[in-house]
Amino acid sequence: MENELMARRARLLGPNVPTFYEQPVHITRGAGAYLWDAQDQRYLDAYNNVAHVGHCHPRVVRAIADQAATLNTHTRYLHEGILDYGEALVARLDHGLNQLLMTCTGSEANDVALRMAQAVTGKRGFIATDNTYHGNTTAVAHLSTRRPPIGGWPDHIRRVPAPDSLAPLGGSLDAQPRAFAANVAQAIAELETSGHGFAGFMLCPIFANEGMPGVTPGFLNPTVEIIRQAGGLIIADEVQPGFGRIGSHFWGHDWLGFAPDVVTLGKPMGNGHPVAGVVARADVMAAFREAFGYFNTFGGNPVSCAAAMAVLQVIDDEELQQNAAEIGAYLLQGLRSIEHPLIADTRGLGLFAAIELARDGQPASAEAGQIVEAMRNRHVLMGRVGRAQHILKIRPPLVFSRQEVDFLIDQLRASFAEIPA
Repeated sequence: MENELMARRARLLGPNVPTFYEQPVHITRGAGAYLWDAQDQRYLDAYNNVAHVGHCHPRVVRAIADQAATLNTHTRYLHEGILDYGEALVARLDHGLNQLLMTCTGSEANDVALRMAQAVTGKRGFIATDNTYHGNTTAVAHLSTRRPPIGGWPDHIRRVPAPDSLAPLGGSLDAQPRAFAANVAQAIAELETSGHGFAGFMLCPIFANEGMPGVTPGFLNPTVEIIRQAGGLIIADEVQPGFGRIGSHFWGHDWLGFAPDVVTLGKPMGNGHPVAGVVARADVMAAFREAFGYFNTFGGNPVSCAAAMAVLQVIDDEELQQNAAEIGAYLLQGLRSIEHPLIADTRGLGLFAAIELARDGQPASAEAGQIVEAMRNRHVLMGRVGRAQHILKIRPPLVFSRQEVDFLIDQLRASFAEIPA
């Protein structure tokens, strides 16, 4: 069956359409923290931040179905749904972030955020790290570092070295914050000299795609000071850390300790329904609305708003941020109990954990891949990340329980036991 599906994918979708795992999993249904394949075998999902409050959560499903059976249309008609959701969402944000624009994907949200920075500053240059991903529109793909664009990287983009735990910038973890800031300052100077000017800096507050490299609150302070002096905007991509995942805080930027000008949201916002958004200060939103004639047919439609509102309510009613904090601490304790010579560091923030593998101080990429495949064969789904794909990535739905952590730890310990020291 799987071979037939792969052949159909190649015929209908074209080449290089990615799948997870050497032996792809044919998923047919999901519930809570679990997925089932076509043979009705159950897999523990320790990767998926799309199903933020659990796969097929009945309250989210019901909200989508009820609204779809009543009305779904675009936002050029008046409707309470987007307003009710906007009020509920911005109430969870500080720093004057009080106006909402809704899109369908995080890529769109990040694209809009870049244009907001251009509208405010009148400039077009942007900075991101050299080991990140912010989406797949043309504009945000220029920030991402997976593959160079046709014709090479554009001159109005600068990528600064990402923070790193194996090889910290400046030679030590203590020196890394100022070394990172110095690279941002240099990039700003280059953009200004080039004539593009500096419009903004986009980052994930926990540097998720960089491998969550163990930065601590205050890390960004020297960088923020430099950006403020230069007049650029700071855009916080909260697609991975947001909506309570890190446990201690609802948003990653509040944990790291800085005030963004714009926040972008994506996958977890609708628990699998395609909804995303941008939250900004009123002055930033006004500049964008005046500079760009923006309209998104499906952004903020009643069904999307119903899904997003249900997610917020479930997070509150089921105390999932608190669960992320408590179960995340239990998960990290269990992960740190696993001993193997390849484990260079184990770190976590709520229900987002990373195990960095290295051999003789160098990334152990192949071994990380072996662990991911071994876990898949043990019916636990997880991934890997980092510049060399040497960091195990554990990012389960927020409904994860102690029993599920115990199962994950047992399987992970057995998988490491198969890897030569």
